[in-house]
Amino acid sequence: MAVQVTVPKIGFSMNEGMLAEWLVEDGAEVSEGQPLYALEADKSTNEVESPASGKIRIIGEVGETYEVGAVIAEIG
Repeated sequence: MAVQVTVPKIGFSMNEGMLAEWLVEDGAEVSEGQPLYALEADKSTNEVESPASGKIRIIGEVGETYEVGAVIAEIG
């Protein structure tokens, strides 16, 4: 079963974030804890780690803004 990669709530008042950069390529094998993407929110940029190991299928597009909890990739 695929694990969803979602936009995390990084700050107390954060409601959305911009996907600044993917650090992996679509279809790559990733490991749990590996940085997957950079998220820009509240004037800071944070790397977000993989919640699981497996093959990633990227859904979210760089430069787009997503609400907290939005699915931007799946790992299966």
